[in-house]
Amino acid sequence: MVPVGSSGEPGAIDGGTVLIDGDKIVAVGAEADVDIPDDAEIVDAAGSWVLPGFVESHGHVGVGEEGEGWAGNDVNEMTNPNGARLRALDGINAADEGFRDALAGGVTTVVVKPGSGNPIGGQTVAVKSWGRTADDMLLRQPISVKSALGENPKRVYGDRKELPSTRLGVAAVIRDAFTKAQDYVARKEHAAAEGKPFERDNTSEILAAVLAGELPWCQHTHRADDIATAIRLSEEFGYKLVVNHGTEGHLIADLLASKEIPVIIGPLFISRTKIEVRARSLRNPGILARAGVTIAITTDHPVVPINFLVHQATLAVKEGLDPDTALRSITVNPASIMGLDDRVGSLRAGLDADVVIWSGDPLDVMSRAERVFVSGREVYHFDESTGEGVTLDPFYREH
Repeated sequence: MVPVGSSGEPGAIDGGTVLIDGDKIVAVGAEADVDIPDDAEIVDAAGSWVLPGFVESHGHVGVGEEGEGWAGNDVNEMTNPNGARLRALDGINAADEGFRDALAGGVTTVVVKPGSGNPIGGQTVAVKSWGRTADDMLLRQPISVKSALGENPKRVYGDRKELPSTRLGVAAVIRDAFTKAQDYVARKEHAAAEGKPFERDNTSEILAAVLAGELPWCQHTHRADDIATAIRLSEEFGYKLVVNHGTEGHLIADLLASKEIPVIIGPLFISRTKIEVRARSLRNPGILARAGVTIAITTDHPVVPINFLVHQATLAVKEGLDPDTALRSITVNPASIMGLDDRVGSLRAGLDADVVIWSGDPLDVMSRAERVFVSGREVYHFDESTGEGVTLDPFYREH
């Protein structure tokens, strides 16, 4: 069975065929409808499910390395409330164990984001889950800017008795940054018109791209009142808002739907560790989706291990989420939300050949990813004889 998962195409094709040439998909359809070259290598997936690689739209793989302590923690540069010039790409360690876990869970694309300790955390990046360096793995940079409201930034700076120590202060830092960026753009345009030199500023340049609609604003926010503040700020400055986490988004689902604001919801497998996540529930994705909100599900790895992405979707189905929407929430939806649907998230001709063969329905917790292809190359398989997954070593050159 081949779930296609793109708008206007059938959700599944029984006995389907995916034709790959190099690193791209060139055809998808029923076997009789796909012209298979005589010299093609055949991968027999009879009885299996073939899906696009999953897309984790909010993770810290590579910048928040597991078990490495401070040496491997590059998630938050908590020395300046405005970190717009910071790039997650510059902190990614391709050897992080989390990337191997991603492949075992069928996740082939990860949007790596800075943390939420600052009101403005920095630039996010999309990478594939296999490669020697972040540059080898790079899909697109930057793809959004990470920002945070709520408890995290007010705690970090409040403990230091610095701005921002309240929700008022956090919003003020963001507002001031965008106001300065607007002034920066005006000065830059004036200098260009006058033919005069202009001193560039990397912080203002990236915020100007957000103001111009070139990059979405990924807003870490849990509580309904913080989501309302996120909406207020986005409408004040006219940028594209993507709610990240959205723990209490179900309380204002109709508002989010009416404004067509997508929600990257999760992590869902967590305890109520702080006040703003007390309303966390596996029912929330279904509530949002039924209200008409476009959702993606996230693990926020390493908060929840990235290979559990599909299991979060499964248990959300148990609590009311439509199964088709559940699969879309980890494939085509996150790809679309993050502007990556021209490359990943679906099985369609022209897209990257990121393909996963599952032993059965991936929403069945007993199913597993048996073979994983990234850009047309098989980089992971499950060895039945040992009961362990085997990842192709990207540092071994004789592949």
